[in-house]
Amino acid sequence: MASMQRSVVASLLFAVFGGPGILLVLIPWLTTRFAVPEYEPRWQVAAAAVMICAGAIPLVESMVRFVVRGRGSLVPTVPTEHLVVSGLYRFVRNPMYLGVFVVLAGEAVLTWNSGIVDELVMVCVGMQLFVLLYEEPKLARTFGEEYAAFRRHVPRWWPRLRPWRG
Repeated sequence: MASMQRSVVASLLFAVFGGPGILLVLIPWLTTRFAVPEYEPRWQVAAAAVMICAGAIPLVESMVRFVVRGRGSLVPTVPTEHLVVSGLYRFVRNPMYLGVFVVLAGEAVLTWNSGIVDELVMVCVGMQLFVLLYEEPKLARTFGEEYAAFRRHVPRWWPRLRPWRG
């Protein structure tokens, strides 16, 4: 039980003070103060809200899944004990990162701020490099053939139409 509590605390702290909190709240707030242009049509605000909510779903779902199924967290110092290949991970290898992209795109639509668009581009490039140079090699070393099979059947960025049943 102490291990699960440690994973929950690590995940919550990481979500607030780590990557997601910095990328999705702090930087956009520093860039825009979350000011929405007065002339923005309601449909655009609604579309942005849908994008932000839709992007938040895989973030939260992945954090919970890492704790419950993976018996760990998103934090490298409290890694998962098991490879997570259930839930949204049956469709795409990086649902959490895709969620970040969608939230940032929604914030860009909401604020119509080029700084958020710049951040989105930098985050996309940065995450691609992180996944290729660090994350995938580490998962391959840690989980061996289990990860190799997952990698062969589940795409990195573009979701499958049907869930993988590995």
